[in-house]
Amino acid sequence: MLRTTNRRLATTLLPALLTGVLAGALLVPTATAGEARPKPTKPFPSRIELPDGFQPEGIAIGGGPTAYLGSLADGDIYQASLRTGRGRVISEGDGSPAAGLALDRRGRLFAAGGDSGTAKVVNTRTGAVVADWTFSAEGSFVNDVVLTRRHAYFTDSSKPVLYRVALGRRGAPADDFTVVPLTGAWVQPAGFGANGIETTPRGRRLIVVNSTEGALYRVGPFTGVARKVDLGGYAVTNGDGLLRRGRTLYVVQNRLNTVAVIRLDRSGTSGTLRRTISSDDFDVPTTVARFGRSLYLPNARFGTEPTATTDYWVTRVHR
Repeated sequence: MLRTTNRRLATTLLPALLTGVLAGALLVPTATAGEARPKPTKPFPSRIELPDGFQPEGIAIGGGPTAYLGSLADGDIYQASLRTGRGRVISEGDGSPAAGLALDRRGRLFAAGGDSGTAKVVNTRTGAVVADWTFSAEGSFVNDVVLTRRHAYFTDSSKPVLYRVALGRRGAPADDFTVVPLTGAWVQPAGFGANGIETTPRGRRLIVVNSTEGALYRVGPFTGVARKVDLGGYAVTNGDGLLRRGRTLYVVQNRLNTVAVIRLDRSGTSGTLRRTISSDDFDVPTTVARFGRSLYLPNARFGTEPTATTDYWVTRVHR
């Protein structure tokens, strides 16, 4: 009886299956003579092209998956899909640079203002500037920013200070700010000083890279007292953007076209170089953001004269 039932099912289903197969075959695109068969677009490309002349510096990644990039040329904010590589300008700048970036959970993008001595916050949904500050009237380069639960901290590469902005209810930034002098073991060089900034693994202190000295410092967020991080003799020369995940710290060494991967202790007082990441696609990467098992780095191309037609792009590497 079971065999008879199976035979009947097969007799009934076989024509339907054949019909489905033939219908599916008809949906497959075909190439005419002399034409190549169309290829599907590969998701999550290894290179994301940016607008000509954009001059990227900072990058932040949020849900979507979506990357946000700031322009040193005019302060534009560019939004790009990591899945497709396509993007658009969502906020036009006022001519002041947009350097390091940090994105909060509510879609607010904090942007350091470079040599304008300013910073701003952009609503990524509307493109509107919802907050801004003038930290210094002259002689500053506000370079990067990190967000903690209650504050935003900005570095100044030209002065031995940090700028602290309180984050109130629902993370709304305050109108005023506090200048935090860097003291203790901090060494202010003639060139770029404080650049990238992150938090320690326990979140109680800040980590700041001194680009010219090639050193990391553990800094008290309220006192500004700095202590050099023991890296066992390794120098993070040309250190730029920082990214920490757990106890792993990624340090972009821009003109070296390298990312140093450092394993920190829990307090952030010492670290060990585990490996370095490089790519033939790097051309002076400046900052770094993470999505999944990939790192994304914008190439500032500081050795190339910036023009309105200069190519710029983001490079994806395995972390």
